[in-house]
Amino acid sequence: MLKRVVAFLALFSSLSTLVCCAIPALLVSLGLGASLAASLAVFPQLIWLSEHKLFVFIFAGVMLVLTSVLRQSGKRRICPSDASLGAACQTSRDISGVLFYVSVLLYLIGAFFAFAAPYIFE
Repeated sequence: MLKRVVAFLALFSSLSTLVCCAIPALLVSLGLGASLAASLAVFPQLIWLSEHKLFVFIFAGVMLVLTSVLRQSGKRRICPSDASLGAACQTSRDISGVLFYVSVLLYLIGAFFAFAAPYIFE
């Protein structure tokens, strides 16, 4: 149960880093500032995410580290010997791995746009 909650929080927080920083930067760089303004008018909570991006990134990073630790401890566990249960266990591990690496990728994209891109594209 804890593993599922931590994995969900890692994916959710990684997506929030993307929403707070990468998507607004992409919209502005493509000349779609009006779309960004309309999005902020509909979802004013996005402003809070942008204002507190350091906290968002720290939280997302901690969740990703916890997910990684839980994944490593889960790799040592043996799947059931029953064929259907063993296949379900292996499928669950494969999907979990894909979601973890997608979360890490989203986190890195968000971190680039939040912290590195403003200095690179001045």
